[in-house]
Amino acid sequence: MNAEELAERLLDFNEKIINIWPSLQKSYIGRHIFGQLFRASSSSGANYEEARGAESRADFLHKMQIVLKELRETAFWLKLLQRAKLFNKDEIGHIIDEVEELKKIFSKAVITSKSTKNI
Repeated sequence: MNAEELAERLLDFNEKIINIWPSLQKSYIGRHIFGQLFRASSSSGANYEEARGAESRADFLHKMQIVLKELRETAFWLKLLQRAKLFNKDEIGHIIDEVEELKKIFSKAVITSKSTKNI
């Protein structure tokens, strides 16, 4: 997967997050969790774009680590929605699966970036 495809995948993922808003806007807890979820998920995409324009290898690595951190937080909020029975597995299981796949991709990218020596 190239950088542009990964950027599109993050956009698609964030679109899925946005689309769960109508079901959460009716309660205080739903609005609160959605706010946290949206901030974390959208930050992952924004920081990936920042990484693509990094000024140095260290800047790239730092931004990629932030992407991974934000994806982990996103996964937490999605799992909380499921555990609190605001959504069931059938409703958001595909979103949870996607965030887990994204975490694996960015984890591998961070590990690779850390192990690559400066040329």
